[in-house]
Amino acid sequence: MAIDVKELMAKVGKIRILTNKLIDDQLSGDYHSTFKGQGVEFDEVRPYTVGDDVRSIDWNVTARTGVPYIKRYSEERELTILFMVDVSGSQSYGSRGRTKADLAAEVTALLALTAIRNQDKVGLILFSDRIVKYIPPRKGRDSVMRLAREVLAASEDAEGGTDIAGALKYLNGVQKRRAVVFLVSDFLGRGACDRMLRATAHHHDLVCVSVSDPAESELPDVGLVELEDPETGELVLVDTSSAAVRRSFAQTASEEAEELRRFLAKTGIDSLALSTDRPYIDDVRALFKRRARKR
Repeated sequence: MAIDVKELMAKVGKIRILTNKLIDDQLSGDYHSTFKGQGVEFDEVRPYTVGDDVRSIDWNVTARTGVPYIKRYSEERELTILFMVDVSGSQSYGSRGRTKADLAAEVTALLALTAIRNQDKVGLILFSDRIVKYIPPRKGRDSVMRLAREVLAASEDAEGGTDIAGALKYLNGVQKRRAVVFLVSDFLGRGACDRMLRATAHHHDLVCVSVSDPAESELPDVGLVELEDPETGELVLVDTSSAAVRRSFAQTASEEAEELRRFLAKTGIDSLALSTDRPYIDDVRALFKRRARKR
């Protein structure tokens, strides 16, 4: 699908206005108290003194000098925030006035603008069943709006399936230093990515952001309809007038969502569930408050 540049820029402009207002009105201070200062980095070594924690001894320097030294750490003032956004075929779907891709772009811009205001760096990885684009982390407001623009533009041409495991493997290859990673996807047919989710959460501060649409969990009663899988192109004829079909559809969707929720809770990965039919600011604030309590 050809990209309408004027329409794209209009969407980006609306996102800028919306997210700036939300940050000013409702997120001031929440981000800083949740993320800033949570990391530490190596600063220097100094001679050991009585009372120091022996677990901080630098054994390499101690062996070299013959005198015990300990490692000293300082709080990380600058964080790296990376957004991994799913732009596969299913992201172009939306039944309530905006698509899942629109929602993903908005929440990415919101979180990125908040990070930039706190002097952090932001970067982006767009993926489907391949890596679509990588933008290395950098500072500056212009980079934030570029992130939103890239998400929307990539979604205009969204096609293909979803390879979350492959995207996470790529992330761990290009981002060696610990980062806060927001993985934004509908997680439909997430496949065998649980192992990579665990591995990534061990190395990075991973937050899984699931975006959904109400029609994906509840079929309307409109008779016989032909449904197309946006990622595979497969066509299926479904009798939505059947109560049994609608119940089965809803049950399967509910079980898949619950399975993901349980897995993330079990592995200690923070999560944020968003839907195209409701505002997301309260959900974002709730995430920040949960993380603040955990700290």
